[in-house]
Amino acid sequence: MLAGGALPSHLDCCGGLSNLDYSKVDSSAMTLLLGYVKLTDSTFAAAVLCIAFNPLFWNVVARWEHKTRVLSRVCGSPYTACYCLGAVILLLNFIRSHCFTEAMRSQPKLEGLDCLSVYYAGLAVLGIGFLFVISSFLALGFIGTFLGDYFGILKEEKVTSFPFNVMDNPMYWGSTACYLGWSIMHASPAGLLLTAVVAVSYMIAMLYEGPFTEEIYQQKQKAAKNK
Repeated sequence: MLAGGALPSHLDCCGGLSNLDYSKVDSSAMTLLLGYVKLTDSTFAAAVLCIAFNPLFWNVVARWEHKTRVLSRVCGSPYTACYCLGAVILLLNFIRSHCFTEAMRSQPKLEGLDCLSVYYAGLAVLGIGFLFVISSFLALGFIGTFLGDYFGILKEEKVTSFPFNVMDNPMYWGSTACYLGWSIMHASPAGLLLTAVVAVSYMIAMLYEGPFTEEIYQQKQKAAKNK
């Protein structure tokens, strides 16, 4: 975004950023990014709402289930209840991804990123993200991925295989990398901003999920000692 609010003229693909007159460019990267994003656009607002809602939904429902066991009673078993919640979470994630993509399509591209080399860089980031998401799912299984702990379905020991031996919460960071790569591939400032919202929403979720999960397993250990 140039001083005065005008967008820069077309930039050559891979040398685009070098063609910018930096004396006229705002020094703040976030301000530059926001200059390309219509925050009041309905599709952008829908994407933000979906991103914020999803982790809030599954944390509230899972904690409620842990406290009341209502879903397990209604579904007949904790396993069936967990599968049902997992199916709902998958549906919500599909809706979130759809809203994310529609928000990118409705907003302008950053021409300096709209070139083949950047596209393949985004594809690489997307691939790494998928690797962490899929490997996390395979390591945890469906029940472990979709909050089986909250349904009383506890693992015997902590999962330490890849990718959990590389980082904590690889499912969340892998998902964030998928959105980041997808945004880079589309040269989308709106996508980059929404990816930041994804990262913040996941970090907030981790602040609540981590300690609560540890508490569940501490209760299991205490119950085992009292037997």
